[in-house]
Amino acid sequence: MPELAAIATALAEPRHLPAVLATLVRVEGSSYRRPGARLLITAAGDRLGAISGGCLEEDLVERARGVLARGVPEAVTYDTTAENDLVWGVGLGCHGVVRVLLERVTAPPAWAAELRAAAAARRTVRLRVRHDGPDPLRWGTRLAGATEDPAGAGEWEQPVPPPAALFILGAGEDARPVASLARTLGWHVTVADPRPAFATRARFPAADTVVTAPAAELVARLDPGPDALVVVMTHHYVHDRPLLGALLGRPLAYVGLLGPRRRAERILADLAATAPAAAAELGRRLRAPVGLDLGADGPEQVALAILAEMQAVLGGRDGRPLREREGPIHG
Repeated sequence: MPELAAIATALAEPRHLPAVLATLVRVEGSSYRRPGARLLITAAGDRLGAISGGCLEEDLVERARGVLARGVPEAVTYDTTAENDLVWGVGLGCHGVVRVLLERVTAPPAWAAELRAAAAARRTVRLRVRHDGPDPLRWGTRLAGATEDPAGAGEWEQPVPPPAALFILGAGEDARPVASLARTLGWHVTVADPRPAFATRARFPAADTVVTAPAAELVARLDPGPDALVVVMTHHYVHDRPLLGALLGRPLAYVGLLGPRRRAERILADLAATAPAAAAELGRRLRAPVGLDLGADGPEQVALAILAEMQAVLGGRDGRPLREREGPIHG
């Protein structure tokens, strides 16, 4: 959740305080954003994040001035169903009801620091937001305790997992836009290659980690976990084969191989000579050729196709057009 991570980082800096944090806590029907969307509004009027597609922000900024002045949280409900849309006079057309909490933040909150620490340690934290009840002064965002009862009426709880972990095995020119775009999405990016001249910080400034090691040792050194997204893209058979071999038996969230299908079949056949069961299991999971069929041509477009497929896997979707989806988009 890059938006929440950026807000947590901003709240750690006194220059951004005081501020008002707006949190989307409930959605009924359709909405541009899911619960958990946030907008930070500083006293100077600067904004970070978004609650809607731009329809509600101006009203929230106006309400934030009152929250800053009074110091009392406010919860507001926007009804954009068809029969009420004209009441607002903004023609949102979302056909849903959303509830937003606005709370004043005057000091760096403990939850923001914990969120940053948890992201670095790759663990999930839980935030709890109270947005209703008899005492508005008790409303707001805090960390949820490990032994705490489930959220009750007037509360909303949000698990915040660490950023998606992307491992790019291969540091050629076409890997650079993959790393850059993944970083824009807020993912944790590791770039690794057996060739020291390719895997350099100067070539991959967007990467969190850049590693060089022999192909046979690279995967063991990186030790990608079961939530990892891995793409092998060295373009060299002599490197891709041991890299895929080292991935045999690893429970990865996603594994892809750049290159034609026939080349992938040859590598899998080679691996099957010594590990038939593991190679067959990898073959069932391997995305090769990697990426969605977007008609991509060139490194930037190929990067988009690769990351689009990864995002579909993370979201539990199949990558089809939204117009073919039955039911809510955020369902």
